[in-house]
Amino acid sequence: MRILVTGATGFVGRALSERLQAVPGVRVVAGLRDAGSLPAATNVDRLILGDLATDAIDPAALQGIAVVVHCAARVHVMQERSDDPLADFRRVNLQGTLKLAQAAAQAGVKRFIFLSTIKVNGEQTVPGSNFTADDCPAPTDPYAVSKFEAEQALLQLAAGGAMEVVIIRPPLVYGPGVKANFLSMMRWLSKGLPLPLGAIHNRRSLVGLPNLVDLLVCCLDHPAATNQVFLVSDGESLSTTELLRKLASALQRPARLLPVPQGWLQAGAVLLGRRSVGQRLCGSLSVDIGKNRQLLGWSPPFSSDQVLRQTAADFLGQEAR
Repeated sequence: MRILVTGATGFVGRALSERLQAVPGVRVVAGLRDAGSLPAATNVDRLILGDLATDAIDPAALQGIAVVVHCAARVHVMQERSDDPLADFRRVNLQGTLKLAQAAAQAGVKRFIFLSTIKVNGEQTVPGSNFTADDCPAPTDPYAVSKFEAEQALLQLAAGGAMEVVIIRPPLVYGPGVKANFLSMMRWLSKGLPLPLGAIHNRRSLVGLPNLVDLLVCCLDHPAATNQVFLVSDGESLSTTELLRKLASALQRPARLLPVPQGWLQAGAVLLGRRSVGQRLCGSLSVDIGKNRQLLGWSPPFSSDQVLRQTAADFLGQEAR
């Protein structure tokens, strides 16, 4: 079975490609923007798709592909510089996705798996509640809107043809090689810096990279996944304070967390023009993955403690080089 993975050089796509190379009977095809974006020694086939926002896709190039796992995207950015962010997100995440899916359907691809985002559900949950896969979507920012519109277009395409669609909405993904804010947190903790985050009592769901990859593999051919939307997490929700303590332990460093009241932090974030940062640190975003267990018989194979230890070990190894 030949499986096309777009975004094969990215955080999720690379891990998925590596996992699939160990599956008997599977041949990975890396969907790439250009020929130089993947090391020559990598043991996968290559398919140059070009820029999804602008380049045409020939359905003949997808002949023989059984499943497309679409990880490539224009991702959410903290410091947006575009004059029209929604238009830019739509060009890649909506129009580019639909163009690829239409070519895949014409080529006879059996299933199209789309990596979306929990932000389609909304930005936060109220205490004691969880997002579910069947909630009414409530995307707010341009990134989430473009992903939701892509979901709708894909499900409409699936309803009118033979190609099946599976949609997966992850929250924050962490694991070996993680970047951005999670990497910054590890650097702060490894240096022993005091952080004013010792009294936060929110609940946030995250998903370890190996757990997300495992669900993607499960959805490759599971009949119950057909035309379904799934949320994914590690199966538990942590407060920001709990996460930092667990991460510090994995790094074998003391967690110097000052018990600054949560309300003060949120008020300070607003005064500094960083309301969204305060929301992520103090707000809740908890997901229910009961649908995965019920329909797919899938539960996360790794605990958050296990993935945090893997992540910390990789970080420490990189820092030692």
